[in-house]
Amino acid sequence: MGHLSWVILAEITYLLLLIGVCLRIIWDTRSVSKTLAYLLLVIFVPILGVVFYFSFGINYRKRKIYNKKLQVDDALLETFRQKILEEKKQLDHSENESIQSYRPLITLLTNFNSGAYSPLLQHNRVEILLNGESFFPLLTERLKGAKNHIHLEFYIYENDRIGNAIKEILIRKAQEGVEVRFIYDDFGSKGIRGRFVRELIRNGVKCYPFNKIRLIALANRLNYRNHRKIAVIDGEVSFVGGINICDKYRNDGTSTLYWRDTQLLIEGEGTYLLQQIFLSDWNFCSKENIGIERNYFPEVKEKDRTSSVQIVSSGPDSDSSSILYGLIQAMQLARREVLLTTPYYIPDEQLQQTLIMTALRGVDVCLLVPEKGDSFIVNKAAEAYYEELMRAGVRIFRYQKGFIHAKTMVADRKLLSVGTANLDLRSFDLNFEVAAFVYDQEQAEALAMLFYEDLENSAELRLEEWMKRSRMRQFSEKMVRLLSPFL
Repeated sequence: MGHLSWVILAEITYLLLLIGVCLRIIWDTRSVSKTLAYLLLVIFVPILGVVFYFSFGINYRKRKIYNKKLQVDDALLETFRQKILEEKKQLDHSENESIQSYRPLITLLTNFNSGAYSPLLQHNRVEILLNGESFFPLLTERLKGAKNHIHLEFYIYENDRIGNAIKEILIRKAQEGVEVRFIYDDFGSKGIRGRFVRELIRNGVKCYPFNKIRLIALANRLNYRNHRKIAVIDGEVSFVGGINICDKYRNDGTSTLYWRDTQLLIEGEGTYLLQQIFLSDWNFCSKENIGIERNYFPEVKEKDRTSSVQIVSSGPDSDSSSILYGLIQAMQLARREVLLTTPYYIPDEQLQQTLIMTALRGVDVCLLVPEKGDSFIVNKAAEAYYEELMRAGVRIFRYQKGFIHAKTMVADRKLLSVGTANLDLRSFDLNFEVAAFVYDQEQAEALAMLFYEDLENSAELRLEEWMKRSRMRQFSEKMVRLLSPFL
């Protein structure tokens, strides 16, 4: 009888716990699909479902991982305010067709309530860099020329040839008196933990993991990753895009797989915005309190710089998915053509429906993805979304030359975006990401041309052929699609 009483008590306790967890899921989870998925998981997978939710499902949007506010020199702040007011006046009278066409997007990304607030800065020189073989030589050249400071932040930094080459430059510059700061993701850059980082620190380079992985709360720290790739040199030049510090991006024959990626160089005021993101991240992981000072935000010359730039960051600390909102708004404003490249396509309902509606109103929508992803499950989940896209008129191409890792968008050859966010739930909900929106017809045309060059190494999916898949394969795709909120 006593044993039975303990069993009943345990069942009642677990039932109360389950009700509490379900209430928390409903209260704390923003996405309806995720809410339903977690509810089904904790109800139908006893104990393990609850453990999984507390490991991976806690909504940090409510808990705010860190505060992005920076201390600002009052005089410099007033200078920046005046600068932004001048930019706004110029914007109102701008004859730039890209700016005029995408004014609602600019307004969205400058709205404090959107969670983004990224002012449009109009005096920049932008250069599109193709793969590591273009990016790495230019990065190392700029690093060698640094006079004041170097700020690096990468998701993956490998202990390989390019990783060690850059390490030697960082050490040399630190010994010359240049301030060198380096943020790495403790999960993505696990190969440099230990001796590699210690050598940097010993030689004057300041290094911190963004979110150090410890045994306690291990899963959540693995789940929330700093996926950004940012380099800022002397506050004047910056780089952002999909390329990590890793030999496989060099395509020099040392890797059997060709890696196709895109990085963006920005010279001018747009660098201020990447600098602000870096310093916010630095203050969080280093526990320092570096402010916005002229040292890090030097005056830039405006001559011959005609690209207008907005830099948008998002992450589990954001109030909204700012990068996702920006991409959706750009597609809604497009009139002729939208070109999207992503290595992973696992969209939320809003993104999927936007692509469908954009195609249905007569816009040419092209989606470029890898033929084979680096994850079987993720690949299957992506394939589950293809049929309804193609039925609406979206053209899907699968890259065959190697693995396409670029995260880019071109709209009407007037606007382009290059960033770190994939078109998947993880990027828009869990990872710390950043993207540049560039209003420049010449550069948008250049990126569009690169897109069509990539199509020459791709095969288009045809709906009639796609529908010949076996029922078992179609069923497996639908089953894996149910796991999308967790991928």
